[in-house]
Amino acid sequence: MAATKSSFLDKVLGRIGRLDTEGLQTVVQRLARERSFLETLFNTIEDGVLVADEQGRVIYFNQAVTRLIGLQADAENLQIADILPEVDWGKISRTDHAGGAHVSRHEFEIHYPRPRFLRLYAAPLDGEVTGSSGVALILHDATEARQKTFEAIESERIQALTLLAASVAHEIGNPLNALHIHLQLMEREVKKLRGDEWPAAGGKKPASRVPRPAAAPEAALKLEQYLDVAKGEINRLDYIVTQFLGAIRPMPVQLKLASLNEIVEKTVELLRPEIENRGVTVKTKLARNLTATPVDRTQLQQVLVNLMKNAAQAMTTGGTLTLQTGETADDVWVSVTDTGGGIPQEQINRIFEPFYTTKKKGSGLGLMIVQRIVRAHNGRIELESHVGRGTTFRIWLPLHERKPRLLTAATH
Repeated sequence: MAATKSSFLDKVLGRIGRLDTEGLQTVVQRLARERSFLETLFNTIEDGVLVADEQGRVIYFNQAVTRLIGLQADAENLQIADILPEVDWGKISRTDHAGGAHVSRHEFEIHYPRPRFLRLYAAPLDGEVTGSSGVALILHDATEARQKTFEAIESERIQALTLLAASVAHEIGNPLNALHIHLQLMEREVKKLRGDEWPAAGGKKPASRVPRPAAAPEAALKLEQYLDVAKGEINRLDYIVTQFLGAIRPMPVQLKLASLNEIVEKTVELLRPEIENRGVTVKTKLARNLTATPVDRTQLQQVLVNLMKNAAQAMTTGGTLTLQTGETADDVWVSVTDTGGGIPQEQINRIFEPFYTTKKKGSGLGLMIVQRIVRAHNGRIELESHVGRGTTFRIWLPLHERKPRLLTAATH
C-alpha cells in the first residue's frame, strides 16, 4: 500500500503542471478516498494514535484516544503536556533524528476517564513527507497484560511455596505429633501428683496409703500451667501447618446447586457462640428468594469462617458483625462487614499476600485461602475499608458455570 501510494504521488508531482482540470479532480478524488480509508483504519484499531507538531500541539488523534484518555473532538491544538501530564514532552521532542527514525517507549498510569496502565511509543515524523516535523504517539492499553504479569509472579511464588511445603510440613508434622504424645504422658503424671495417693518408688501401686509430699500440690499446679502453655503453642503450630497445607494443596471444587442464604445461616449458627462471647453482635440481612448457585458448600463455608473470625478479631471492644446477601442478573454476592478499626491503605495492598498478617498470632494464610477458593469458583472478592469505621469483604459468585465459547462454522 505504501509503495503504491508513493509511486502514485511521485507520478502526480512529476506531471502536476501538465494536468488539466479533470486530471486534478481525479487526483483529488483518489487522495480523498485514500484519506478516508486511512481514517477508517486508524479509528478501527484499539491502540490510540495521536500526532503532535514540533511545538507539542495536537494535530490528529483517532477514536481510541478518546476512549483511553477521554480526549474530546475539539482537542486539536491542545498541548500534549496538558492532556498527558505524565509524559515528559521535552524528552520526547528531543528525540535524536541523526540515526534515522528512533522510537522511544514510556509507561505510566492514568486515573481518568478510568484507572489504566498505558504504554506509549513515540516516533519522530519525517518533515519532508508531512511538511513539518513532529511526533507520532501510539498509546497501548497494557492494564490486562500487567495484571497477568502480576498473576504469573504470584503463581510462581505459590509454586515455590508448594515445593518448600512438601518437606517443611513433613519435618514439622512428625515432631509435633511426638510432642503432643509426650505432653499427654506428662499430663497423666501431673494427675497422679494431684491425686490422693503418692506412688511408691518404681511407680508401683502402694500396698497402703502413702502420704504425698507437702510440695506436691504446688509443683503439680505449676506443671499444669506449663503444660497448658505448651499445649496451646502446639495447637497453634498445628493450626498453622494445617492452614499452610490447605493453602498450597487446594482441593478441587465440587460444584452443586445450593442456597447461599442457607450456607450463611449455617456458618453463623456455627460461630455465633464464639463471636458473641467476644461481646460482638451478629446480624444478618439476607435477600429473599435468592437464586440457587453452583458452589462447593464446604469450601464456601471455610471462606465465611475465615472472614467472620477476622472480622470478630478486628473488633476489640464489642461491635457489630453483619452478613448480607444479594443478587444481580449474573451473580450472587455475600458480604461480611465489621465495625472495627479498619485497614490502612498501605496494608490493603498487601492483605492477600501469603504470611502477611496484622495480628500478633496470625498465620497470614487465611485470606490467601479465601482468595484461592473464590477464584476456583470463578468469582471475585472486593475489599472496602475505612480507618476508624470498619471493613467490608464482598464475595461475588457467578450464577452459572462459565463455559468456553466456541466459534461456529460459517454458513454459505
